Amino acid sequence: MLDHILLPLDGSALAERVLPHAVSLTEAFGSKLTLLRVVFQDEDANSHGMVNPMDWQMRKTEAESYLNSVQQRLQDVGVDCEAYIIEGKPAHQIVEYAKHNDVQLIVMSSHGSSGVSEWNINSTVQKVLFRALIPVMIVRAYQEPFEELKGLTYKSLMIPLDGSKRAECILPLAESICEVQNSKLFLTHIVEEPNLPCQTPLNDEDNALIERLNELNQQESQNYIIQIKEQLNHDNVETVIERSKKPTVTLHNIIERENIDLVLLSAHGFSGDNRWPYGKITLNFIAFGTTPLIIIQDLSRDEFGKTMAELYAEQSKGH
Repeated sequence: MLDHILLPLDGSALAERVLPHAVSLTEAFGSKLTLLRVVFQDEDANSHGMVNPMDWQMRKTEAESYLNSVQQRLQDVGVDCEAYIIEGKPAHQIVEYAKHNDVQLIVMSSHGSSGVSEWNINSTVQKVLFRALIPVMIVRAYQEPFEELKGLTYKSLMIPLDGSKRAECILPLAESICEVQNSKLFLTHIVEEPNLPCQTPLNDEDNALIERLNELNQQESQNYIIQIKEQLNHDNVETVIERSKKPTVTLHNIIERENIDLVLLSAHGFSGDNRWPYGKITLNFIAFGTTPLIIIQDLSRDEFGKTMAELYAEQSKGH
């Protein structure tokens, strides 16, 4: 399922907060683990745009030494991995490596060598998310790190489901993690209450209609979630169905209430469109979520059209 996991590192302690997560998933799925360090050559250029060969070689040697040390630490806890150094712009090279080496999951820290900022993810993570178009895991660098390389487990996982087949594509991965780590799985569905834009208060007939719709949606949701639960082989599953006019807010509240330590999301749900790599709820969790997050891309690269920015960049060659 996760045959090849890619772990981009930039040499910082913040970026290394992904290591326990990568070890946990690698052990759970028997995955091949690859460490990747991208050395950004432009940083060595002087005012004339020339690269100092001595400085460049020193930076490359430092990167090799760093990756070798991380590789040794992982091997000391029984995790085999490969390590590669690539020259270029980090986000672009991470995406290209994943594309050409059959990577099934990229695991990234939300922040790295540039430090934790007020933004929930840094620019490199954002670029990889929007261009890789494969499953990605984000580990929040501002949270208390797990100190040991080995032994991290997820006690409670949450999957938001909206009744679509797209949203359900995350289920096999979640079930596999739960089985290996004996995690509790929360299947969550929010019944969105209808909003009627009215200048005047609703009358009794309108309110009765809304309540009837809510009852029908609630019953359908319960039938749907029970059906999904019965399809799973995992025993420790709890279903959560709530009514709300603000589904995304309610999902965040459930995460806090149930102490969820890993959220798994499909990139799209019912309203997903292949013009964009993520739907609105997934985008919200990328931008504002506070827990580790795994996003499964439910569409293949071939199903996405190119954005205007991509088309212009190709035609203008970046100028």
